[in-house]
Amino acid sequence: MNYTESKRLLERAKMSLAGGVSSEFRKYAHPHALFYSHGEGVHLYDVDGNKYLDFTLSQGPLILGHSHPHVLKRIQEYSAKGQLFAGQHLLELELAEKLQQHIPSAELIRFCLDGSTAVQTALRVSRAKTGKGKFIRFEGHYHGWLDNVSWGLTLDEEKMGPRENPLSLPWSEGLPANTKDDFIILPWNDLELLKKTMEEHHQNIAAIITEPIMCNSGCILPREGFLEGLREICNAYGTALIFDEVITGFRTSLGGAQSYYNITPDISIFAKAMASGYPISAVVGKKEWMRSLEDGSVIHAGTMNAACALTAAALGTIEVLEEKGTHERIHALGKMLMDGLREISADLDQNLLVQGLGPMLHTGFTNLKETHEFRDMATYDAVRSKLFVTKMHDRGVRIIGRGLWYISAVHTEEHIEHAISVAREVLQEMR
Repeated sequence: MNYTESKRLLERAKMSLAGGVSSEFRKYAHPHALFYSHGEGVHLYDVDGNKYLDFTLSQGPLILGHSHPHVLKRIQEYSAKGQLFAGQHLLELELAEKLQQHIPSAELIRFCLDGSTAVQTALRVSRAKTGKGKFIRFEGHYHGWLDNVSWGLTLDEEKMGPRENPLSLPWSEGLPANTKDDFIILPWNDLELLKKTMEEHHQNIAAIITEPIMCNSGCILPREGFLEGLREICNAYGTALIFDEVITGFRTSLGGAQSYYNITPDISIFAKAMASGYPISAVVGKKEWMRSLEDGSVIHAGTMNAACALTAAALGTIEVLEEKGTHERIHALGKMLMDGLREISADLDQNLLVQGLGPMLHTGFTNLKETHEFRDMATYDAVRSKLFVTKMHDRGVRIIGRGLWYISAVHTEEHIEHAISVAREVLQEMR
């Protein structure tokens, strides 16, 4: 593919945007940060005229694909009435009632703009209710980029310390050293180690926060009984169970992973797929945990929260997802893709590991038959895994650089078959 115009625009952008981008991870596209002109359905187009079958879906939010007509219509009609009122409006209320209808833990709701601020709201509420200062989180789980969760995301086994007592490695320079004192970090999917840690430290633990599926690192599913075990432990100690459903929300089901797995957390965070790419998130929870927001003892604010266009986008998205059979179809297409990739990997004697739930999945090269925690990711051949993504991209199939795929409601079996066919070409070439 030709990327000449993107390269020219990137050099221009570096004169005004730090690094030429507005998010660090956009730097690492192949062969460099790319500029896009438009998206339509499952296809994305760049300024050089290249066309991509898109499984990145803007890092997950575009569960209805690019520029879905019903969502755009909703936004246009409501934006004509106003943009921001510094007060309440009807669609905000209707959206909250819609979330209550679908999400098991959504007895009370507050809206934010993104997952990072919503996570901090949930942690603040947990500390307020319990009177305790720390939370437990897991290696490789992403809960935003703010200071007290920007630890434990660096995969370096020599520096991570013993598995039973991990060290918290900073993800970025500029983090206050004392922010690592806000939490205890553990490997995921190890219920016995979590029980032992809670026995020793429960008097200081306000919350346990987890991705119900470890989407950001390998798309790793919870072991059987793990989420149930988290619920039991939190019940035993009066600790908040927080599900970070920024990715799993509205993607695994309308009620998120908590509905799919039938585990009701105390507080949850929803974002990404909630509004087809518009910046809105929600903190939802049981009344007993959200009461501090209700009575104002915990401050939560935001000028842009629940702006008109954002709530319209969310309602429009959910209305489409409510159509009969939508999630069943997304799951079926994801399974079709996973089965196809596994079949060609076996045919070509490649060690491509394919895992996930279906609506989201991960591919990478490792001799392990399955992975269960962040440290297992060290077994992946990073060079071959990156090469696979790069070669798929050069053939017009766009995947997230770390090997994560997303399925939308507008992908078809033909799109999946095409992706599998291209993957066969790539794996044959990589032999």
